[in-house]
Amino acid sequence: MTDLTSMRNIGKELERKLKLAGINSAEELITIGSKEAYFKLKLRFPEVCSVHLYALQGAIDNTDFNMLSEEVKKDLKAYADELK
Repeated sequence: MTDLTSMRNIGKELERKLKLAGINSAEELITIGSKEAYFKLKLRFPEVCSVHLYALQGAIDNTDFNMLSEEVKKDLKAYADELK
């Protein structure tokens, strides 16, 4: 199992939240994907915002969250808005 903090965009605080939401490794995050991981975070931590979702997708794609394509950001934002 690879530590979550070994992934881009994931620091100690996001790692803590992910673990409390039941996601314990980089492999688990990659397997469930950013949207499902965000959904789990949102259930446990209602204050998380779309930036968290971008960070998760960036971690999976191994890119800085602010470097995601506009198309990807638009899709993720629409998903995050559905959960509000």
